[in-house]
Amino acid sequence: MPLPPRQHRLPAALLCGALLLTGCAGGASGPSASASGAARTLDNCGREVEVRGDGPRRAVSLNQGTTETLLSLGLADRMAGTATWTDPVMKGLEKENARVRRLAENNPSFERVLDTEPDFVAASFASTLGNGGVATRDQFEKLGVPTYLSPSDCAGKDNTGGGDGVRTAPLTMETIHREVRDLARVFGVEERGEELVERLDARTAAAKKGLDASDVTLMYWFANAESPYMAGCCGAPGVITRTLGARNVLDDTTEEWPQVSWETVADRDPDVLVIGDLTRRSQTAESATKKIAFLESNPVTRNMDAVRHKRYVLLSGQAMNPTIRTVEGIEQVAAAIRRFGLSR
Repeated sequence: MPLPPRQHRLPAALLCGALLLTGCAGGASGPSASASGAARTLDNCGREVEVRGDGPRRAVSLNQGTTETLLSLGLADRMAGTATWTDPVMKGLEKENARVRRLAENNPSFERVLDTEPDFVAASFASTLGNGGVATRDQFEKLGVPTYLSPSDCAGKDNTGGGDGVRTAPLTMETIHREVRDLARVFGVEERGEELVERLDARTAAAKKGLDASDVTLMYWFANAESPYMAGCCGAPGVITRTLGARNVLDDTTEEWPQVSWETVADRDPDVLVIGDLTRRSQTAESATKKIAFLESNPVTRNMDAVRHKRYVLLSGQAMNPTIRTVEGIEQVAAAIRRFGLSR
């Protein structure tokens, strides 16, 4: 994406990192470490990010996942904008979220982000901070705007091919915890980060306590009716599946969200269908209602065991992405397995 003309009108404070982090060439024009507080350095997806003082004051989050992490850390007053939503905001964060300007439901333009005069930009996906997305990390950092990418989309993941990437190692909750701790450190609220991680761990432990799902098979449908995006082995659905001791019937692919045929779906015939209940409108069959109507009317899928017995688990898109809401997925799938009488 070419740089918009408005970049030349950015304030000097933005152009050379008057508030915080690296990426500013010609460091003489920015404040010294002693003037802005001790520096802290993060290694983020192969880039070094240096944080000064108490962190950002005008952060922009380009994906719902990073947005909800920042809001959960109590940082609404230090955010200048959010974008790219698949679902309503996480329960309990409605008031905080209402305080932050929503720049776009999907990807905003580079210029629209720069209009907020950001001093930090965070995203959940490399596709958002890359060619074809909002802008590349280099484009932001050349303007003195430091960037952060969720480690869940780079650690053990190859995004160089098409689609949503390939997992070279299974995602774990520890990687999601790393994002919480990283962002807490960026903003100087490390204690809040540790408290959030402890709450997530406690919820996970409670959800799986006493559950034996070793005989249960699952399949995860995110979106699209023509050529459905189903979860491969090792992303956020893999975290849910492994935590509960169940099996994903598509665990023979390391693609994050491979598109498969309905014949393949019917042939794998899982015990339970985990369905994304999305509010966005960029694919067909986004809502759970439309997905279920399709499954129950399509001659290829209507005789599947999960469809005939209506064994559906409805999850937000964020619970199926690598975010703090993956714990919601663990809780809801565990509860459904018990409800369906499938736990041994």
